[in-house]
Amino acid sequence: MLEDRLLVLRFKHGSRDAFCRIYEKYRDDLLRLAVYLSSDTALAEDIVHDVFANFIRSCRRFQLTGSLKAYLAKCVANRARNVNRASRHRQTVPLDEAAPVASDCERPDRWISCSEELRLLSGALVQLPYHQREAITLRLQAGMKFRQIAHFQNVSTKTAQSRYRCGLEKLRSLLNSEMAQ
Repeated sequence: MLEDRLLVLRFKHGSRDAFCRIYEKYRDDLLRLAVYLSSDTALAEDIVHDVFANFIRSCRRFQLTGSLKAYLAKCVANRARNVNRASRHRQTVPLDEAAPVASDCERPDRWISCSEELRLLSGALVQLPYHQREAITLRLQAGMKFRQIAHFQNVSTKTAQSRYRCGLEKLRSLLNSEMAQ
């Protein structure tokens, strides 16, 4: 967290290197979060780039009061929520026709396994109610505490915990039924 404070301070004073370090440090985590929340790789990339573009525009006014990663994750989740709300009126593409998500796997045989696991997980996550998917993703991908998730979703901490728990139970059930087939 100290590194983040120094990076933000340097960034506010015009350091491009500091911004590049922030971008490189959090890009992959934020992209995964956006993919899980939007279920669309191209849209997720747009969301993350929009968040960083807004971060650049607001750098002079920005005050880091907590975790930079949590702040950026909230921005991504807010942007994904807005995009999802706007796209409800548009036609959706079935998951089978969606573009594959890039994998961090190095070996081709492991890449195939990771891609299949990611496809199953993404398919199961899409079937969850959005507020449960959001709670799970913010907790597991963004590392947010339930108190932060509750504040973000404008609910009590117990409700955020319940959404997370119920979502995990549904996710487990969905994945177990996929594995049985």
